Amino acid sequence: MKLYAGIDLHSNNSYLAISDEEGKRYYKKRLPNQEDIILAELEPYRNDLAGIVVESTFNWYWVVDMLMDNGYKVHLANPAGIQKDKGLKYSGDNHDAFWLARLLRLGILAEGYIYPKEWRPVRDLLRKRGHLIKLRTSLINNLQGIISRNCGCQLPGKKIKQVRTNHVAPLLEAHTDLALSGSVSKECIDYISQKIREIEVSVESRVELLAPFAGLQTIPGVGKILSLTIMLETGDIGRFEKVGNFSSYCRKVPTSWTSNGKKKGRGNGKNGNRYLAWAFSEAAEFLRRYDQSARAFYNRKTAKKNFMVAHAALAHKLCRAAYFIIRDGVEYNPHKLFA
Repeated sequence: MKLYAGIDLHSNNSYLAISDEEGKRYYKKRLPNQEDIILAELEPYRNDLAGIVVESTFNWYWVVDMLMDNGYKVHLANPAGIQKDKGLKYSGDNHDAFWLARLLRLGILAEGYIYPKEWRPVRDLLRKRGHLIKLRTSLINNLQGIISRNCGCQLPGKKIKQVRTNHVAPLLEAHTDLALSGSVSKECIDYISQKIREIEVSVESRVELLAPFAGLQTIPGVGKILSLTIMLETGDIGRFEKVGNFSSYCRKVPTSWTSNGKKKGRGNGKNGNRYLAWAFSEAAEFLRRYDQSARAFYNRKTAKKNFMVAHAALAHKLCRAAYFIIRDGVEYNPHKLFA
């Protein structure tokens, strides 16, 4: 008899539930998040388990890797695709764990992608780079506000980030408090810039672009780091059946619910990969600067709508182009993209 297991994973414990192919509940227990205990509890059912479902929570890496390393067939549940009925009178960890097992037993489990274990550390390192860039941008914006309010002038972010020449100190040196505020901000910005570069050097020295992703560097303004970010966040391009699936995963398509031609609300606009969304937004900005066809497309959109809509439209087109560049192993062609 086949058995199906579901694990409702939390930060400090997991609720394990096992049912058979008729839905009869065989086992249920709350366990601490310790590998030896979880494996010991699963061992008596090893030969009969058809699969184990783990929900894609923030901390799924360790439990999925542990189960796969020990020979279990693991399914990663996509939380957006397994929402329970809103009208339930009661729900708890016990019900959630058996709900996961039930979805697997019925063959209707919406599964997420289990990213290869060996690539996760370097992918997360590039995510840390993105986090540092956001922190640096926040500091730059704050410093620009201080300068604008007190000096009546604008200092471009490019000059603020310069290390060899301090353009901030001369503007704020007349007032002790402002000078200290500017000095602290400048030192933090320089330190973060140093750490960003340290990450870039480490990644560039250890990771090479795979052949299908090499064509990304033919896109004007897209360098190795941005190409590596797209490669590591995308994973296997074959998991996206169509270009629309990839665009949706990159958060580059709008969301809406309609019925009888009328709008009935909006869906989950954040469903997808926020790091790919950021990467293609950055790539679109560079493309607009360095490619004449992209700039002309952007200007036409801006004239009809506004710059935000124009930027989103350009990022969407670039995302679709990147899909075919990766899938077919071709180079960037502005004539096909903006024909």
